[in-house]
Amino acid sequence: MAVTEASLLRQCPLLLPQNRSKTVYEGFISAQGRDFHLRVVLPEDLQLKNARLLCSWQLRTILNGYHQIVQQRMQHSPDLMSFMMELKMLLEVALKNRQELYAPPPPPQFYSSLIEEIGTLGWDKLVYVDTCFSTIKLKAEDASGREHLITLKLKAKYPAESPDCFVDFPVPFSASRTPQVNSPQSSLISIYSQFLAAIESLKAFWDVMDEIDEKTWVLEPEKPPRCATARRIALGNNVSINIEVDPRHPTMLPECFFLGADHVVKPLGIKLSRNIHLWDPENSVLQNLKDVLEIDFPARAILEKSDFTMDCGICYAYQLDGAIPDQVCDNSQCGQPFHQICLYEWLRGLLTSRQSFNIIFGECPYCSKPITLKMSGRKH
Repeated sequence: MAVTEASLLRQCPLLLPQNRSKTVYEGFISAQGRDFHLRVVLPEDLQLKNARLLCSWQLRTILNGYHQIVQQRMQHSPDLMSFMMELKMLLEVALKNRQELYAPPPPPQFYSSLIEEIGTLGWDKLVYVDTCFSTIKLKAEDASGREHLITLKLKAKYPAESPDCFVDFPVPFSASRTPQVNSPQSSLISIYSQFLAAIESLKAFWDVMDEIDEKTWVLEPEKPPRCATARRIALGNNVSINIEVDPRHPTMLPECFFLGADHVVKPLGIKLSRNIHLWDPENSVLQNLKDVLEIDFPARAILEKSDFTMDCGICYAYQLDGAIPDQVCDNSQCGQPFHQICLYEWLRGLLTSRQSFNIIFGECPYCSKPITLKMSGRKH
């Protein structure tokens, strides 16, 4: 009890007990540099669920619309200190929302200069603008014909204050605040020109990724956004390769690892090590992978007609909580894929399975041949 009272005094120094039994507290709660008067009346058993909260009219006005949440927190908070901390956080949110709601509109020149800038930039570049002119979306096309969007969240002090920029890039993007002569600090024209330059610098990366997406069967991600740097590509025989491309150096050797049965994966790993000297940055990543691994990447249409099994052999689904089957039976006559978590639960339920640290040894649910599962921490 003494510890709780000390914590309450430290967190709410302006809220003090008014009697010896400490059933009445009165004082102030502080948020965003302001103090608000309140009084808390507790029952004799000091249970908050039966307490009464008396607020000043200013506090009542600000918390208008939050009464149900306040009552809920009083019902579930274990003690007064916990409730006061939650009330303080709620008050911070209420004040912030109130400030945004009653924020003064920008001056008329904000709108007139913005419309003039959009006109100079070209209305054909504008994709979206909200009624307050606080959110603007602009589009641009790169040299390969891909369309890219930039979303700008403008602030009331624009252009003196830089807007927040949101793009679908694999690298960070932020508009520079270096103003040109006789130009606003962060004009739309300046930001858009930096956006175009960034798009051009990433053209080679997107060319590499587009070739992979068009000419191979990409298992993950299913619908890759422009910011995605990784691809998991099907190779056949229930084997896939995962590559991570560096957007700054897209034609250099990417990070690679194989997923599949050992008897198929090991020869591919040997070829990668043996032929790595053949990697030519002048060629595309896909062409280099073909040369180094001495394979042709099969198209999706070909693999779908073959015996390439996609679904997990236990849950019979392809995707499970965002994961796809990445464990494969090593038996060359089987090769059935499984989700890691499905195989873990299956093996754990067998009396014949044994575990050594994070490795489980058991039998394949399909062919009953030995199967080994190494669990990663995130799946356990």
